[in-house]
Amino acid sequence: MPLALLALAVGAFGIGTTEFVMMGLLPNVADDLHISIPTAGHLVSAYALGVVIGAPLLAAVTAKMPRRRVLIGLMGLFVVGNALSAAAPDYHLLIAARFVSGLPHGAFFGVGAVVATGLVGPERKARSVSLMFLGLTVANVVGVPVATLMGQQLGWRATFLAVSAIGLAAIAALALLVPADHGHGENPGLRGELRALRSLPVWLALGTTVAGFGALFAAYSYVTPMLTDSAGFAEAGVTLLLALFGVGATAGNLLGGRFADHSLRGTLFGGLGSLVVVLAFFPLLMRAEWSAAVGVTLLGMAAFTTGSPLQLMVMEKAAAAPSLASSANQAAFNLANAGGAWIGGLTLAAGFGVTSPAVAGAGLAVLGVGVATVAYAVDRARSSSGAGPGRLIAEHVPGAERRVDA
Repeated sequence: MPLALLALAVGAFGIGTTEFVMMGLLPNVADDLHISIPTAGHLVSAYALGVVIGAPLLAAVTAKMPRRRVLIGLMGLFVVGNALSAAAPDYHLLIAARFVSGLPHGAFFGVGAVVATGLVGPERKARSVSLMFLGLTVANVVGVPVATLMGQQLGWRATFLAVSAIGLAAIAALALLVPADHGHGENPGLRGELRALRSLPVWLALGTTVAGFGALFAAYSYVTPMLTDSAGFAEAGVTLLLALFGVGATAGNLLGGRFADHSLRGTLFGGLGSLVVVLAFFPLLMRAEWSAAVGVTLLGMAAFTTGSPLQLMVMEKAAAAPSLASSANQAAFNLANAGGAWIGGLTLAAGFGVTSPAVAGAGLAVLGVGVATVAYAVDRARSSSGAGPGRLIAEHVPGAERRVDA
């Protein structure tokens, strides 16, 4: 695999750290700013809404720019947003800073996925995307636990200063490792990118992303109070559990990438089905420390098995102009983040118990299976009507395409 994927993974590591660390720091931020935990949960939603707005907007604005330059610029905005988070004096300004931090997230992963798949052969596209996402999942093994511990010991502001430093390292890696001429050539521009979104299969794939990852965030946004109030962990023990989630996510991401290169649809259904089961049993698993550790690991594995398949499916449904569609899928991931956190917070505010967000997540995962089933039926109907049995994957030769089994 090309070294350029390492640069993308470094950027993903910083983004994953700042996205997920807020879950571990919710009690600390709430205490420091004198707000409730459900109110602090809006900081998770603010970041996610920044992604939802920033992903298509920034992808559209930069549609004709060289992709390496775009990636470096996006990481620069990421550094600014996290520095502002560290300096925010109150809750309202922190909300605004978290929104700014989220703006470059979706476009970075969207453009990065196009760069990653363009660097490898057709038989390794899902694995190339999974290796970029590896930075995101490793962030949950190393970045988030270390950043959470830093926030607990030195104050949550120190965490966001450290994340800003990671962003600067990512800028250096992108400048050194990503080919300078990548993205010049067959760039369809904004009009071509917008045309690629006029497709029902693209929107069904995006809907699957929203429902499937909404299931994850409904539970994971409130995993810290679940672990302390239900499973009985001390606050210091949460750091280890967040690392176990990252281990599961890393394993699921790598497995999902490898399996999806052989069966994209089968990997997607397998991951979503596993997520339904894990979330349905999550309240039972939260009754003891050992089972809670198992549950958190399985949650990460089940959810991230679907990450690469979902990203690749959206790109292939918009194969002629994948950048905006790929970024839109990142917006969908984070619309799921915002919506899942909101739905999980509603169950807590209604008094259904500290593990109730997991039950809501199970319902969202079932919805994800349903949307994926509709998408499959639409593809079958289009295939039988003469659209062809496969999906188009762009080759490295400009203008050349080949059809492979879907």
